[in-house]
Amino acid sequence: MRIGLIGQPNCGKSTLFNQVAGYRAETGNFSGTTVTFTESKVRLLGGIVTVVDLPGAYSLAGTNPAEQEVIKYLTSNEIDVVVNVLDASNIQHGLLMTIELLELNIPMVIALNMMDEADRAGIHIDVEKLEALIGLPVVPMIASKGRGIQPLFVKAYQVGQKKQVPPQPKYDEQIEAAIDVLATSLHEVDSYLNPRALAIKLLEGDQFVLKELPEENLSIKADLKAVNASLAHQYGGSADWTISDARSKLANQISESVIKHGLRKISLRDKLDNVLLHPFWGYVGLIMIMYLFFQIVYSVGGMIEEPMMGVFQNFEVWIEAQFANPKGFISQIIIGLMQGISGGIAIVLPYLVPFLVGLGILEDVGYLSRVAFLMDTLMHKLGLHGKAIVPFILGFGCNVPAIMSTRILEDKRERFISAALSTLVPCAARLAVVFGLVAFYLGPGLALAIYLFDLFVIAFTAGMLNRFLPDDSPGLILEMPVYRIPTLRTIINKAWWRIREFVVEAWPLLIIGSVVLSFLNFINASTYLNMLVRPLSWVLGLPEQVGVPLIFGVLRKELSLVMLGQALGSMDFPTVMTPVQMITFAVFVVFYVPCLATMLVIRKEIGVKAMWSIVALTTLIATVAGLVARIIASIFY
Repeated sequence: MRIGLIGQPNCGKSTLFNQVAGYRAETGNFSGTTVTFTESKVRLLGGIVTVVDLPGAYSLAGTNPAEQEVIKYLTSNEIDVVVNVLDASNIQHGLLMTIELLELNIPMVIALNMMDEADRAGIHIDVEKLEALIGLPVVPMIASKGRGIQPLFVKAYQVGQKKQVPPQPKYDEQIEAAIDVLATSLHEVDSYLNPRALAIKLLEGDQFVLKELPEENLSIKADLKAVNASLAHQYGGSADWTISDARSKLANQISESVIKHGLRKISLRDKLDNVLLHPFWGYVGLIMIMYLFFQIVYSVGGMIEEPMMGVFQNFEVWIEAQFANPKGFISQIIIGLMQGISGGIAIVLPYLVPFLVGLGILEDVGYLSRVAFLMDTLMHKLGLHGKAIVPFILGFGCNVPAIMSTRILEDKRERFISAALSTLVPCAARLAVVFGLVAFYLGPGLALAIYLFDLFVIAFTAGMLNRFLPDDSPGLILEMPVYRIPTLRTIINKAWWRIREFVVEAWPLLIIGSVVLSFLNFINASTYLNMLVRPLSWVLGLPEQVGVPLIFGVLRKELSLVMLGQALGSMDFPTVMTPVQMITFAVFVVFYVPCLATMLVIRKEIGVKAMWSIVALTTLIATVAGLVARIIASIFY
């Protein structure tokens, strides 16, 4: 059996999935698309079921490819039952999607999550009455604490076995008559939607569905035109507005019938927001929190890096001692192999692990959404596109999902600007370079300064792009989740999936690249590669040997740091580079050409021309930023 989880952002859907997902959870793509979902095998009632975590969405309006693929997947034979996760503290908002799901006529169960948050807000829900009104099983739960999870999946399993289809939502007589007229003429149309759902989508003006109608069937389009005109005359607005308004009224009626409001107490969380979202103190808090975050990552990484580097350096000396000719081919290849392994263990992972764990904590606590709010308010004044904040936040972990998230934007200009800005966000791999090169040797304060400089460059670049590609810059509509205490299991799972990407994908490349560099050095071929980058390294005042690390760094940013040590002949960077060079190199790596995986995703999402434009733009920005960093660093060192 296959159980699909769907819900609006911040409803706790992913928390629920993480609570039940095993270590073999996998991410896949819908057929022929870049829209992703995650699934895991779960043992239930003596058998094995598959739980699928579908992309979060505010509605199923089909306004973008992600929503359209989710609808197709839900109505396919692959899903046996759907679990619609609702935020109990904001049930009226979540019921809008529930009503859309009811229209699809698929077996479904409601997971009424975050009951503890509803209780804190003085909201009391009559669960039995809610079940009666929508005709679906409703299971109250608290996913973050593991409460109600087993009853939820047992109920979902039972509904899936019985193929229990919920009753259809009923609207005004005029709307129902319009739907019936269209549905009657749509019975012969081959679609993944049932006739009633197909009729509603056509009334909403769903362009994806409209394109799938047979060109020769003109009677359907004539009926649609007539029905639209009739609804416009009766309700004084377009058909899509009429349908949306009908859903809102129904959601309001249901929520008002099942909710009783008690006394809401001003909690510590409310007082926290008064400070953390304050026009002045909010930014002070942001800087303090980020400084503390960097200090913790630096401290943990530094405690691990130094002794680990000592162990591997002693091991390299021992390996060289085993060969009669320490500079021979075999010894150099083995040492290159060891440097690739040690780079991952001693340089990258000590900073990557605490960074990703810390990022997961900030995300689950609910602070990252507040960072988005604060940064939008600040950067919008500098010309930053409001909608770019969403991929901007995702980019802290990895630029790949950040680029993929731009598909929610409809305008090509918006997608290009958002993608370009996302590639400038210092992802975990780039920050590993900053921590390993700057924070470890020159202090965490400088690492934070580079991070803040990155934010300034992003804001400045956004202003330039908006000037050369003028358009109205819309604001950001962002739902602010409540503060939550994250569970240890969720944090560890989330960090593991992100760390696994480095272990499985990046580390092998790092090791291979390290061996290849040893081979190039042995045959003196690295000199020619360094010459390709020599104009750039000369302008930035960097050692001429940085060419190969920067070229290989396009594969993965972590490679540039490990291979830098190899190219310069020592992982003790202060002995082979000046502080100014270390800062300049780190700043350049933070901005220059996106990694190969990011480039491929840009090509898929917005095209080859946009990909090369972004590559050229980031190279220019990296060069200018590197020069600025070199000049400023020269004043202090």
